[in-house]
Amino acid sequence: MQPKTATPPPLDEMALVEQARHRDPAALRHIMEQNNRRLYRIARSVLGDDNEAEDVVQDTYMRAFTHLDGFRGEARLGTWLTRIALNEALGRLRTRRISVDLNQLDTINEQGASRVIYLPSTRQEGDPEAAAARAEVRRLIERAVDQLPDPFRIVFVLRDIEEMSIEATACQLGLRPETVKTRLHRARRLLRQNLDKTLSSALADTFPFAGARCARITQAVLARLDAQAID
Repeated sequence: MQPKTATPPPLDEMALVEQARHRDPAALRHIMEQNNRRLYRIARSVLGDDNEAEDVVQDTYMRAFTHLDGFRGEARLGTWLTRIALNEALGRLRTRRISVDLNQLDTINEQGASRVIYLPSTRQEGDPEAAAARAEVRRLIERAVDQLPDPFRIVFVLRDIEEMSIEATACQLGLRPETVKTRLHRARRLLRQNLDKTLSSALADTFPFAGARCARITQAVLARLDAQAID
């Protein structure tokens, strides 16, 4: 089964890209604010480090914004940025440690249910104890996700946290859809083994991309683009 052809971007997105080509600050900021969280989560899923993930996001935007002429509109802008971020993060991973033997990982034999723990999204806003409990839940989930083998962790983040389709995940990672399904199944199973009890937080809250971090990355990229223009 071949991955589905990527959906081309809408006309208004192409207009936004055209404005960004001319370094329009509002367009650049809009693109970053729309994609910051996804790119950060993906980079962190590869590298397992907050600061390095931020660096990857910044470098992704610098590479993208200085090569917007290479964006042909054959896919969504977010898809194009995701591919750049993945390549950047994987490149950093290769330089800092020995590559994992994927064939060996794919022979891992897991038994049991196929779904990870179901996490209800019920919240109690304004309750300090509930907020503290949610924060601890997020830390437990993040720790468990960080412990997944690299190929499983990346697939899990793209599918269950970013909610990308099987086909889109396969296309981004250069895998067959069947391989994505297998790795997702094993990732969920490993998480079940690493977590001791049913948790009451939503996956959408893991690796939160706080407003301060989003603003910091956006401002840093705009400053780097300004400095580049001066040079």
